[in-house]
Amino acid sequence: MHKSKQIIVIVLVVALMGVLLAQPIKGLIKQDKAEQAEQQATNNASNAEVNLASVSIVAKQGLDASLVKQIADIEQALPGSTGTDRLTLLKKLAGHWDDVAKPAPLGFSYEEIANLDPTYENWLKAGDAFTAAYENLQDTVVAPALTQHAQKAYQKALDLNSKSLDAKTGLGTAIVNGGGAPMQGIAVLMEVVKEDPKNLKANMNLGMFSMRSRQFDKAVDRFKTVLEIKPSAEAWFYLATSYENIGLKAEAIKSFQESKKIAADPSLSQFIDRKVDELSK
Repeated sequence: MHKSKQIIVIVLVVALMGVLLAQPIKGLIKQDKAEQAEQQATNNASNAEVNLASVSIVAKQGLDASLVKQIADIEQALPGSTGTDRLTLLKKLAGHWDDVAKPAPLGFSYEEIANLDPTYENWLKAGDAFTAAYENLQDTVVAPALTQHAQKAYQKALDLNSKSLDAKTGLGTAIVNGGGAPMQGIAVLMEVVKEDPKNLKANMNLGMFSMRSRQFDKAVDRFKTVLEIKPSAEAWFYLATSYENIGLKAEAIKSFQESKKIAADPSLSQFIDRKVDELSK
């Protein structure tokens, strides 16, 4: 993982802990100025309709001027386009948003692509982009709208490929995060792990949802499974926090240290050092 992406991941991990456990942890690792500006702009635009145009305005902030012009030129050409020409423009637009890792406009771009070319792959890409978007913007009021779009996209993908565990995992996760019927979403994820016990995404999300409901013993089992599949700083961090909440301090310390070792990020290291110091007393 490249360092810039690694730092973003760690910021999201700590931010998610604040949501999961209702604790003010997010501020422990500061966002850079570009992230803060994007977050504030998203909140400021929250009263407007959430669509490709509105999220594009936010996503363009801080981008290179030449890239902004390329994106704007495509957007200006879209209203008068139809058929194959429109599809080509949308794919170019999606490529730009993908290159700069802006999942909200990427999701809407793929949603438009899938409406014109309704394949399983296009709907899955839309769902995955919307998922990344609502996870990145979880503490803004636009997140619920993005979650609804994710649900729709994954359901469309499942309609085209009912055996897709990727689409089913995305749908279950979006249903839980949507807040309307969390147990329905959990049931969908349980179907996934029943068919594929080592499914990385399903186990990761079930672990996070176990933390949210403060079932930390269940969370421990899920994150241990995740780590057997693919060790990551996030999974070690969540496992450590789960151990901490059930009073297993030695295990928590070890897991925090493993998270620090993999991430190799100064901000996270400082946070973990404080946690280890607290747990060692």
